[in-house]
Amino acid sequence: MTDYPVNMDVKPEVTAFFDPATWTISYVVKDPASNKCAIVDSVMDIDYAAGRITYESADALIKHVQDNDLELEWLLETHVHADHLSAAPYIQNKLGGKIGIGKNITIVQDVFGKVFNEGTEFQRDGSQFDALLEDGDILEIGELKLTVMHTPGHTPACMTYVTGNAAFVGDTLFMPDGGSARADFPGGDAGTLFDSIQKVLALPDDMRLFMCHDYGPNGRDIEWETTVGAEKEHNIHVGAGKTKEDFVKFRTERDAQLDMPRLIIPSLQVNMRAGEIPTDKDGRPMLKVPVNGL
Repeated sequence: MTDYPVNMDVKPEVTAFFDPATWTISYVVKDPASNKCAIVDSVMDIDYAAGRITYESADALIKHVQDNDLELEWLLETHVHADHLSAAPYIQNKLGGKIGIGKNITIVQDVFGKVFNEGTEFQRDGSQFDALLEDGDILEIGELKLTVMHTPGHTPACMTYVTGNAAFVGDTLFMPDGGSARADFPGGDAGTLFDSIQKVLALPDDMRLFMCHDYGPNGRDIEWETTVGAEKEHNIHVGAGKTKEDFVKFRTERDAQLDMPRLIIPSLQVNMRAGEIPTDKDGRPMLKVPVNGL
C-alpha cells in the first residue's frame, strides 16, 4: 500500500510522442475536466557531430497543444537526462508554463559543475528552474492533482509524477522486458534504485505507468505504457519476487559493462541549466568536452 494520495477514478488524457533518435517518449498530460495540461520530458534535437540544434520534436508537442486549444501549466522533468536534451525553455517561450524538477538537481549541478569546470558564474542552487520539487508535493493541472514522488537511484534527483490513474516514472523503470535503468552515474546507487522501484510498485496494480525510454528489446515494437501489476509480475530485473540483493548484484555487474550514453556530454551541460545551452565569454552557444572527465 502506498503512502501517497491516489485517485484511480481520475483518468488523465495522455498523448505520447516518441523520439527515435534518443529512444525518448515525451508526454502531453491533459486534465479531462479542462483544457489545462502538462508536458513531461520534452526533447530538443541535436546533431552532435555538426553542432546543430533543431526543434522538430518540441514543435510536435507545441503543435498538439495549440491544435487542441490547450493551456500549458507545467513542463516537468523526471530527472537530469544523460541521453537527450530538454526543450523546456524553448516550449516555455512559445506556450508559457513553469519548469519543474526535483530539488536534488542541486547535487547534480554541484557534481557536474566541477566536471565541466563551469566556474562561479554557474549557479548551483537550482535557480535556473521555476520550481524545485520535493517528495509529497502536490501540483495542480486544472482540476488534476499531481503528486511528486522522489524515486532516486538512477540519479539523485529522479522523480515519479502520479496523477489520477497514471504515473510517469522517468528512468526508474523500463517496460517489463526492459527491466531498469543503470545506477552507476555520480549520485546513483543500485540499492536506492531498488527501494525507489518498490515505492512505485506499491501503487495500485492497475495504475498506468508511462516510461521515459524504450529500446524495443528483442526486436519488438516500441512501447511505453504498462501497469504496476505487469511490472510486479513480469519485470525481468525486479519482478516475480526478486530480492534487493539479487538486483544490486545484477545491476552493478551489468552497469560495469555499459558504455556512456552517446549524448551524455551535451545533455548534462544543457539539462542542468533547465534546457538552456551554455555560452562562452562572448555569448556564443558553446559546449565543452572534458577529456577523461566522465
